Amino acid sequence: CWAFSAVGALEGQLKKTRGILMSLSPQNLVDCSSKYGNAGCRGGFMANAFEYVSNHGIVSDAAYPYVGKPGQCKYNPTYTAANCTGYGFLPKGDEFALKLGLANIGPISAAIDASRPKFLFYRHGVFKDHTCSHNVNHGVLAVGYGTEKGEDYWLIKNSWGEHFGDEGYIKMARNRNTQCGVALYACFPIM
Repeated sequence: CWAFSAVGALEGQLKKTRGILMSLSPQNLVDCSSKYGNAGCRGGFMANAFEYVSNHGIVSDAAYPYVGKPGQCKYNPTYTAANCTGYGFLPKGDEFALKLGLANIGPISAAIDASRPKFLFYRHGVFKDHTCSHNVNHGVLAVGYGTEKGEDYWLIKNSWGEHFGDEGYIKMARNRNTQCGVALYACFPIM
C-alpha cells in the first residue's frame, strides 16, 4: 500500500511539474528501498520511498512491472523515469493544511486506520466510523475533497483495485477530528 501511495504522489508531481503522465513502478520501491527502512510487502513509509527516489530515481511501471510479491532489486538507472529532490510533511493532524496541500501541491500520500470492518466493506457515500482510530496502518493517496449531501469528505484512492469501495476510491469524512488519522501522516515528494 505504501508503495502505491508514494508512486501516486510522484506521478501527480511528474504531471504537474513536467507535464508527463506516466505510470511509475511500485515494484521498484518494494524491491529496492529496504535500505531506507521499508520492508517490501510487510510494510513501509511513503517518506522513506521518497528518500529512496531522491537518491536513486524510479523507473516506469512498464520497465519494472508489479508482480505482487517482493523480489531482488532489478533497478537499472539507465531507465530512470522520474526523480524527486526531497519530500515534505504537512502539519500533523491539520485537515485545513491537507485541503490546501491538495489544492496547491496535488495528490498527497497519507496513512489511515484501515482495520475496521466498515472500512473493508465500504461501497459508497461518505465514510464515517466513530470506532476508527488514529493508529494508522495503511498508505493511501488523498486526491481531492468535496461535499456530498451536506457532508464534507476527502476523496481517497486505495491500492486494493477497482473492486474496493467506489471503483477503488473512498469518500472519507472530512472535518471530523481527522477521521481514521487521514491528516496525521500527510507527505509529498518535491520535484
